Amino acid sequence: MRRSLSTTTLQVGKAGVNEKVIKEIKRQLKDKELVRIRFARSIASKKETYINEIIIKTNAKLIDLRGNVAIIFKKKG
Repeated sequence: MRRSLSTTTLQVGKAGVNEKVIKEIKRQLKDKELVRIRFARSIASKKETYINEIIIKTNAKLIDLRGNVAIIFKKKG
């Protein structure tokens, strides 16, 4: 069965990544395993820093990064 990630599951805006964003990513990873994160153009220059922070704090893996969209994965259980 193929999973669709056609819709953005989380937007990161000019406020960047904070504990509220991390908490929401963790919640979504519990439900879906895959989370698609879209970064606003205004913070595009910082997206790699934000992605690293997200991966460290959620114990997830970066699956794909295209433009301003990252897909991360964390196996359930």
